[in-house]
Amino acid sequence: MASVELNGKTYETDEEGYLVNLGEWDEGIAAYLAEQEKVDMTESHWEVVNFLREYYNDYQIAPAIRVLTKAIGKKLGAEKGNSKYLYELFPYGPAKQACKIAGLPKPTGCI
Repeated sequence: MASVELNGKTYETDEEGYLVNLGEWDEGIAAYLAEQEKVDMTESHWEVVNFLREYYNDYQIAPAIRVLTKAIGKKLGAEKGNSKYLYELFPYGPAKQACKIAGLPKPTGCI
């Protein structure tokens, strides 16, 4: 098991860098994980990350990309609920990258 030291706090991660304890997530570790993923967080990025955390709270699952685009489209509008928009924000895989930054487990079906 790996770990990340940040501001005097230790965060345990799995071998791929996902947080082990979802309850430890905060914006500080999110910013750190985003930096590791080479994602420059903007308001649009935070909107997706916060959406994912809400979704996970409701359904106890990290959505795969198809489910994510559909759910975002319903809540945030069609212009944001499409793969092109999400890949612009998270180029290495919107579901996988955004879930990691959101402190959620890797979505099922992601390689």
